[in-house]
Amino acid sequence: MDDLLSRVVEAHGGSDRWSAVNTLTVRMSIDGPLWTAKGWPNALVEETATLDARREHLVYTPFTAPDRRSEFDVDPEQIAIHTRDGHVIERCTNPRASFAGFERTTPWNAVQLAYFASYALWNYLTTPFLLTYPGVRAREIDPWDENGQTWRRLHVTFPNNIVTHNPEQVFYFGPDALLRRHDYAPEVNGNALAAHYAGGHKTFGDLVFPTRRRVHRRYPDGTADLDLALITIDLHDITINPHANGDAFRLKR
Repeated sequence: MDDLLSRVVEAHGGSDRWSAVNTLTVRMSIDGPLWTAKGWPNALVEETATLDARREHLVYTPFTAPDRRSEFDVDPEQIAIHTRDGHVIERCTNPRASFAGFERTTPWNAVQLAYFASYALWNYLTTPFLLTYPGVRAREIDPWDENGQTWRRLHVTFPNNIVTHNPEQVFYFGPDALLRRHDYAPEVNGNALAAHYAGGHKTFGDLVFPTRRRVHRRYPDGTADLDLALITIDLHDITINPHANGDAFRLKR
């Protein structure tokens, strides 16, 4: 494992603690003008997401209506929208193919909204431990100066079996080895350059998560337009559910 990645994993709680996690249940608010541009204003402002720590599986409750929920899964990759009692309203396999030819201004349907919001959040909440998963390659690159600090960086290449924004991404870490920024270019949104800032780090059951996330437009030179956050994510509390024989626990901010 890359030396920087080893330090980062320890700073966020360590691989032993993460390996004991089965699922996370997160109560949060997701907002910002991107959702209005996609045709879904205020659709995610009061959400609970439950995700598997090992495989890409995430459920949003509610989803776009009080009596609906969405479920994202892989192998095969699919999105389903259910009623609360389990009736399938809509199902889509290979949802990424539905974004072919889309640009930043192209609106999304409900399945596309669920797909983006699900795989993205799964990636965010499993980072940095995700960077140690089989097939993921991470190497340290030149540092970056921002906010009066020097942030160390990992260039990460994701394998095809992990659903993520795009294969090549960059993660920035502060002097304390905590995540500060994450650069990517979502294929489903016209490969628009994004700089995703992470702050408000809190400890939940010995694991450290950023609770305040802001996604900004990124320029080709690596700088970001910090005047407008296109997406805002605020985590309110997290329930960590361990593997069998462990007790679930919940810690508020």
